[in-house]
Amino acid sequence: MLGNEVDRKPFERSLAARLIEAGKLEAAALDRILRLQASSEERLESLLIKLGLTGERDVAEALAGELGLAVVVPAEFPDAPVLDDRISRKFLKQAGVLPLADTPDGLALAMVDPLDLFAERAVAMASGRTVLRRVAVPSEIEAAHARLYEAEQSALGTIVDRAEAELVGDEELTEDVDRLRDLASEGPVIRLVNHLIARAVESRASDIHIEPFQNRLAIRYRVDGILREMPAPPQRHKPAIISRIKIMARLNIAERRLPQDGRIRIAVQGREFDLRVSTAPTLHGESVVMRILDRASLVADLAGLGFLDESVAPFLAVLDQPQGILLVTGPTGSGKTTTLYTCLQRLNAPEKKLFTVEDPVEYQLEGVNQIQVKPQIGLTFAHVLRSILRQDPDIVMIGEMRDLETAQIGIQAALTGHLVLSTLHTNSAAATVTRLLDMGVEDYLVTSTLTGVLAQRLVRKLCEACREPYVALPELVAQLRLAEAGGEVVLHRPRGCEACRGTGYRGRIAVLELLVMSDAVRRLVLRHAEAGEIHRAGAAQGMRSMYEDGLRKALIGATSLEEVLRVTRDVGG
Repeated sequence: MLGNEVDRKPFERSLAARLIEAGKLEAAALDRILRLQASSEERLESLLIKLGLTGERDVAEALAGELGLAVVVPAEFPDAPVLDDRISRKFLKQAGVLPLADTPDGLALAMVDPLDLFAERAVAMASGRTVLRRVAVPSEIEAAHARLYEAEQSALGTIVDRAEAELVGDEELTEDVDRLRDLASEGPVIRLVNHLIARAVESRASDIHIEPFQNRLAIRYRVDGILREMPAPPQRHKPAIISRIKIMARLNIAERRLPQDGRIRIAVQGREFDLRVSTAPTLHGESVVMRILDRASLVADLAGLGFLDESVAPFLAVLDQPQGILLVTGPTGSGKTTTLYTCLQRLNAPEKKLFTVEDPVEYQLEGVNQIQVKPQIGLTFAHVLRSILRQDPDIVMIGEMRDLETAQIGIQAALTGHLVLSTLHTNSAAATVTRLLDMGVEDYLVTSTLTGVLAQRLVRKLCEACREPYVALPELVAQLRLAEAGGEVVLHRPRGCEACRGTGYRGRIAVLELLVMSDAVRRLVLRHAEAGEIHRAGAAQGMRSMYEDGLRKALIGATSLEEVLRVTRDVGG
């Protein structure tokens, strides 16, 4: 590559110094990289990214800063190939470049390596245009190539094809354990699995689902709560792929009859991720789900969770009480654990001792004693709770009140002066109270320990880059009681752009209802009133239902009306 004609050593030293100064790279890590680079011919930038020491965009911005160039943003990639009839697609792919636009000043060219003089001159010669260099993030230019030039294949499909060519034999891969272990350690399978994970991270997925069916292997990513199917490798590669994941998670690859759980720690684009791996035997093989946990994505404040200004003070009044039980409720995947972790971050202080009992521990929090239950050795929620109450805690977080025994111990902790945070699977805040009674908890214990119940669901947030305002029909305004007074009501709807990958949504936010235990509510509990009556009492004292909270968020443009109706239609309000 003619880019090597440039004296790269001084440039790389300057680039590294810029990254260290910006806090994107540790000096000690650089020393290790330089020793490794001495035995290879790779660029410093490539090694930094490959080993996960620095993010792709951080490197691109540092390159741009050193050279006085601009970094390409995703929206700048063209909708159709530029000068496709003059420049070989294969060359563009191999060189890591992509024409962006043919302007009067010249041809704007996105380049992974802006010092690659050979690629620059080749494009200039083929196009007959002056080349205007731009610095591109490698994964973004790869995605643009896949979209523009590989309509029949995604970037994942390319990796799959390469793996298929390199894996020996056309027959069904053997299920022999030793053979599986060998296959799972081969380069093609390693690259394929790493690519699956990297693509999921880039797509902002929360989960990766690998599902074997009779005639195919399905790969699906859950993005903003919605599953999206991705191109998948042939089913015959299923044993090697699943074995690779199980080896990474330190699971027993010979055991295919029982469910297993494990963890993978991996660096993607310079960021550390924990993958919670779960396998389950199905009719056609093992199904694998990987939950992607990014500690950097933990929300630090209540506003980030979805609390509107008027909702913060009542919730903090409950959270800041020195003792009692605060429950966060909702179905699986409604963000309950994230809400509890945000509460723990607020409560965590040197003068307080915090314990959590979880199954499993999702995020590690500095200064918090976290215990993972292991029922197979008798370390259950109830057993752990009894033990930690002798550890003199101030605050205890119980991952879930699953049964009467756990609930009773939590109540005992609250009665003896502890603040207890926990979750429960119920549809609404009022239903939580009746659920506790149904579990067998005495009504007088509920009224004396329960301080508040926060019920929640997650709705998709509208993409701020492309959301589209519109005036709601008067009939709709009247039907949904969107406005108390006359006048136009402006809502927003999804449109789709490069930033949100055409979905119109980016991220999620909670819709909430907070039931504070007042004397009126306690009297209803003592006479075992129905959930509907408790809900009405809560509304009378100012509680806003999840449906009403969702409408408020639709009115401020945070989400769409359709999302609110989709998520809250089963909880009324």
